[in-house]
Amino acid sequence: MDRVLNERPGVRAVTIQKVQAAIEELGYVRDTAAANLARQKTYRFVFVLPDWKGQFLASLEKGISEIITNAPQDRTEVRTIRVPNHDHTELAATLAGLKPRDVDGLAIMAKETPLVRDAIADLSKRGIPVVSLVSDQPNSDRDHFVGIDNVAAGRTAGTLLGRFTGGRHGKVVVVITNKQSRDMIERRHGFDQVVSAEYAHLEPLPSVEGQEDPAHTEAVTLRALQQNKDVIGVYSVGASVQAIARAIASADLPQRPVLIDHELTENSSALLRDGVIDAIITQNTGHLARSALRVLRAKCDKTPVIKSQENIRIDIVLRENLTSMK
Repeated sequence: MDRVLNERPGVRAVTIQKVQAAIEELGYVRDTAAANLARQKTYRFVFVLPDWKGQFLASLEKGISEIITNAPQDRTEVRTIRVPNHDHTELAATLAGLKPRDVDGLAIMAKETPLVRDAIADLSKRGIPVVSLVSDQPNSDRDHFVGIDNVAAGRTAGTLLGRFTGGRHGKVVVVITNKQSRDMIERRHGFDQVVSAEYAHLEPLPSVEGQEDPAHTEAVTLRALQQNKDVIGVYSVGASVQAIARAIASADLPQRPVLIDHELTENSSALLRDGVIDAIITQNTGHLARSALRVLRAKCDKTPVIKSQENIRIDIVLRENLTSMK
């Protein structure tokens, strides 16, 4: 029985079937932690993140670093690989270079592209569990997604903007990071859903793309604001909010637009405190990192993922509750 439970070689198929049948009949629950300790099992996990600069990524890396600090006592090795955000070929090559003998599981934050989907399929075939992080890869062979429900987050942004504008008619400038990230697509989809259904006084404009470049974000946002002086709201889906704030200040609009942002950072906190941002929709980066680690362990051990534990909560931060959210 021990050889079957610990997947050791040299056991006949008929024996494996008999042991598994007996386990099911007895309702036996394996102590995975004890088994791993007996086998001197060490988990080897990799986080693959984009290399673009930003406080949200820095916060996520901090959460991963906290895991690394505590990892040895949990018999876990964790390392982070940064990959150029616009070089899908290099990202695919990096994933292809990961070997099952060196990696037990992978968490990845990346744009959803054909190259990335193929690379994840290859990892799956080679027996390496893959968790998509923050931005999902739903059309790939990934094993699990760790992050908020981004459609719900977009719907939340639409509701906040609709209520904060108080029934005034006008246009909404929507600024996204890029058009390939699934989180951007889903947030915009959720936003449009709720605005079209419940806030007919708002007219969302086509998304402008910041391309992970603050200077470009400021330029395209300023252009959109200058071309639409009747803007009453701005939805920052994930772009540089400091750049958006500078564009708003330069646009010389008749009235200050309501600004809804995503992710609580030092920059967004300061703008919220100063009344430039009206509300921030955020997620706990420490929870993201810990959840990814727990899910990868469960996939390695072939045990169920505890859905309630891995549900990443959507938080809404206003100036009035800013201190309590830090």
